[in-house]
Amino acid sequence: MDIERNIKLKEQIDDYLRKYKEKLVFAATNGKSVIIDFKELDKYDPDLAEDLLEKPQEIMKEFNEGVKEFGLEVEVELQFKNLPKSQDIRIRNLRTRHMDKFMCIEGMVKVASEVKPRIYETLHECQECGEKFSLEQRGSTVVKPYLCPTCKRRTSFKLLEKKMYDSRWVTIQEPFEITEGEKPGEIKIFLKKDLTTPDMQRKTDPGNRIILNGVLKELSRQVRGIESTQTDIYLEANYIELTEQELEEINISKEDEQKILELSKRKDIFDKLVDSLAPSIYGNREIKEAILLQIFGGTHADLPDGSHIRGDIHLLIVGDPATAKSQLLKLVSKFIPRSKYVSGKGVTGAGLISTVRKDEFTGGWVLEAGALVLCNKGLLAIDEFEKMDKEDMVAMHEALEQGTVSIAKATIIATLPAQTSVLAGANPKLGRFDVYTPIAEQIMIPPTLLSRFDLKFALRDVPDVEADKKLLDHVLKARIDISSIEPEIPHTLIKKYIAYSKQHVKDVILNKDTLKVFKDFFIDMRSKFTEEDRIVPITFRQFEALIRLAQSSAKVNLRTETIKEDADRAIRIMQVSLRQLGFDAETNKLDIDRMESSVAGTQRSKIRILLDIIDKLEKDSKEVSMEDVEALAEEEGLGEVKDMVQKLEREGVLYKPKPGFIKKV
Repeated sequence: MDIERNIKLKEQIDDYLRKYKEKLVFAATNGKSVIIDFKELDKYDPDLAEDLLEKPQEIMKEFNEGVKEFGLEVEVELQFKNLPKSQDIRIRNLRTRHMDKFMCIEGMVKVASEVKPRIYETLHECQECGEKFSLEQRGSTVVKPYLCPTCKRRTSFKLLEKKMYDSRWVTIQEPFEITEGEKPGEIKIFLKKDLTTPDMQRKTDPGNRIILNGVLKELSRQVRGIESTQTDIYLEANYIELTEQELEEINISKEDEQKILELSKRKDIFDKLVDSLAPSIYGNREIKEAILLQIFGGTHADLPDGSHIRGDIHLLIVGDPATAKSQLLKLVSKFIPRSKYVSGKGVTGAGLISTVRKDEFTGGWVLEAGALVLCNKGLLAIDEFEKMDKEDMVAMHEALEQGTVSIAKATIIATLPAQTSVLAGANPKLGRFDVYTPIAEQIMIPPTLLSRFDLKFALRDVPDVEADKKLLDHVLKARIDISSIEPEIPHTLIKKYIAYSKQHVKDVILNKDTLKVFKDFFIDMRSKFTEEDRIVPITFRQFEALIRLAQSSAKVNLRTETIKEDADRAIRIMQVSLRQLGFDAETNKLDIDRMESSVAGTQRSKIRILLDIIDKLEKDSKEVSMEDVEALAEEEGLGEVKDMVQKLEREGVLYKPKPGFIKKV
């Protein structure tokens, strides 16, 4: 810049900063930054605003010099927000022409390092002439002075002071909804000073979605100690805004709002939304209804004692081959932003929950978020759920119930948000679903994790002439005329309908009629318990699930209070789930343990009788013969007991001291 322009620029900046004098004094007193609206600066002086975008480092330096003239004892940071849309660039589109320009990028934090001090300036004293001078530190290593700026001699220098500020490196990636079918772009972000406060640290933890304004800079690479011609880029952040561009933030026009309100007044809106959810997939109506309720979700609640009640609804679909499970999961994952589809074969605990790894650039430990955290306030569809490692399944317990992910590895201890609805699909280990065997014996999922799912369904492929004809007619019609399977309500409008519900129906109140219906249903179900068979038909987990389903049903109709119709719908869908997986054909009763435990109620009763027989025989002999056990078991009407004995051996209740004999541990 020429001298005349420099003088004029300084006068303009000084004049503009006088408007912020009170804010600057307050910021210096309270250790905060001053945020300047770029739009205001543009109105004041368009040329100055343009210079800030094109030569941000020079202009910011002038702004900082202008702040010093107010005589403030503490350095005050200036942050600029509301950059023009011309500076809003996708990460994958950043090029060399954007270097050293003021840019705005949006993304989701994927990796974050710890907050560490960074030396930005050192103060030295020349041992020859006694001159004191400062040296700016820019690279990753401390640079020592070579010549004294006064006496121009190569001598020894005494280090007097190191000036430091807090810093942090994060990596952000492009949002899911704009990376359909392509690898999300990533970029490193450098945060310093006020952008590393505890409050800002929480905002830049993995899983959060942020908008950043900053200067795009070069990040040099070294190969065997020599600077490489291939360099990376990073953004030195100046301003951060936490934004949740999820369903709540989708822009809905007045025209869209009018269509949505008209739809919500229709008495058949629920049925129309279900029909439009996946018209290409024939049947499975109750499952589609449950998925629709999952998408809208219940209401989260934080109780006065600090405990949290989740509003997310989790579904598990167990099915035979060729029943369109995967197709359904993929389709649903595209309905809401910040949602993903993953397969159990390819997912690990690190990829699902989070992990800590060593960062090559900083040399420190960084926290990398997994799918559950990245899908926070969205939906995660997990196909082939039963093929996940047991350790990874164990790690999911907290996320499914509490909506958080806690990690304590290396030097990082953190709790990340994971209010994610999980839609899981699983295949029975014997190929086809067996109605006579508890679900826990058919898919290798821990019973404690099974109980976290509000609803569980079985997709069965049972040959039926009439049903098969209807299915084939539907498939052939879709192949001949694609328009026949077009949804009555377009998916774009359904997405906006869901978004409108999330924006305007935050909390749903349970009215007295709904609670009475639930109470009567629950008490009636529990009253069927008897001491004779000790079969529990329903537990309090299902009661909480009913409340979430009713709240979601109210949200579908854009209501802030439930009605009896919502309660009836929740109970109907719950009964379908219970009948499919909890019905005991032997006793003709509902048994919740068939859904959530590896031991059904009837089998548990038989095991109790078997253990009583063994106790009785052990009084007469230290070692019990299997022949004696089988004889007494036949008298008690237990039938074949070898499978039960093997099961108790696996669980460590019994052992074989020698062939043909058993003994309790």
